[in-house]
Amino acid sequence: MIYAFDTFYYPDYAKTVCIAFEQWDSETESFIYSENTEISSDYESGAFYKRELPCILSLIKKIGLKDGDLIIVDGYVTLDNNGKIGLGGYLYESLDKKCPVIGIAKNKFASEDNMRKTIFRGESKTPLFLTAKGIDADKTKIKIENMHGAYRIPTLLKKLDQLTREKVKLNTIS
Repeated sequence: MIYAFDTFYYPDYAKTVCIAFEQWDSETESFIYSENTEISSDYESGAFYKRELPCILSLIKKIGLKDGDLIIVDGYVTLDNNGKIGLGGYLYESLDKKCPVIGIAKNKFASEDNMRKTIFRGESKTPLFLTAKGIDADKTKIKIENMHGAYRIPTLLKKLDQLTREKVKLNTIS
C-alpha cells in the first residue's frame, strides 16, 4: 500500500490526513485516514519536522504499516549534499529505516542536493521535487510522473491537500 500524508495547521489543532492507494496510477484511494491533534510546537524555521513529525507518527500508529508499504510526505526527505535531512528523513529514521519514504515538494529548496529529482507533469512549466530514502529515486520519479492526473499535482495528492484544508474537525480512522 502507498500512504500519502499531509498536515494542515489551524489555530487550535493540527489536521493530519492520509490517503492510501494500491497502485501508483490509481485514480481513487482505497482508504482515507484523518486525525486531529494538539499542536505540539510552534513553527520553527529550519526545523519544520519538529511540528509535523509527531502528527504523522500518531496517525501511522493507528494505521499500522506492513512490509512493502511506502510513505509519501508533502516536503523533503533530504535537503542537501551534506546529509541534512527534512521531514521525510526524520520520519524514515523514526520508523527504523523499515519503510521507504518519498518526499514530494512543490517548492525548490535552496541548497544543492544531487539526490533531488525534478519532475514535470502535464503541461506545467513548474516542477515538483522528489527526494527519497529506502527506495530508488530514479525509479520513483517515473512512478510519480505517471501517477493519475493531467496536471502538475497528481490527482490523489491534490485531493490529499484539499482534504487537509477542509475545516471539518474529524477524528477518524475509516
